[in-house]
Amino acid sequence: MAGIATGPRAQRVMELLQEKLAPVRMEIIDESDRHAHHIARPRGPQEGASETHFRLTVVSDAFSGLSRVARSRLVHKYLDSEFTDGLHALALTLNTPAEVAA
Repeated sequence: MAGIATGPRAQRVMELLQEKLAPVRMEIIDESDRHAHHIARPRGPQEGASETHFRLTVVSDAFSGLSRVARSRLVHKYLDSEFTDGLHALALTLNTPAEVAA
């Protein structure tokens, strides 16, 4: 069952994005258990793997002037080492504070 992520990868992701993006709001949900079936190698907690799929919401002024694609690329760039080390997918909601307020 998906829930607020608290594992070591989630903590690294949160710390890195906090440093790079200085978000006013950030939430990370671990959805790994929902995706264990679609990849041949172990991906879900029941197979011994975890923290492979996250739903991430970030609200930051760092996204001002960037397109949705550019925002996504920026986050992926910052998390490149996590993707290399087993992170498989992110579902991203990336907004500026002004967009959230509107």
